[in-house]
Amino acid sequence: MPKAAAPAQLKLLTGRSPGRDSGGREVNPGPAFVRVPPEAPEWLTDEARAEWDRVLPGLSRLDLLKPEDRAALASYCEAWATFRQATEIVQREGLTIEAKQGTLTHPAVGIARAAGREVRAWAAHFGLTPSSEQALARGADDGGDDNPFA
Repeated sequence: MPKAAAPAQLKLLTGRSPGRDSGGREVNPGPAFVRVPPEAPEWLTDEARAEWDRVLPGLSRLDLLKPEDRAALASYCEAWATFRQATEIVQREGLTIEAKQGTLTHPAVGIARAAGREVRAWAAHFGLTPSSEQALARGADDGGDDNPFA
């Protein structure tokens, strides 16, 4: 899976000089989106809303969010809520269930795994995983032709 390009604002935060990234390359500022955080959708579940409220301040401080990011951030938050709910079910009921066919893996195990993968994928887009945070902190380039290490 190719690494997502770091937003221009993050490249500039770690840059060597104004308008340049950590490698000294000129940073294309990208589209002139208005950088204000999106409003949380009213339909978010309680757990998803709690995650929205937890991550929004940090992402906003970095000037990463725009109103158009609402769906992506909501998807991340709802995936987190699903992961948490499935994990709590497994903790309460165990990893397996007894069925006519014998002992089977609890369905919530698969749900937690799938939601966990989705959480990691969305989180990486927002720099919310340790590896994606480090890539953003280094001012990771978008792999353009001017990067000899891409």
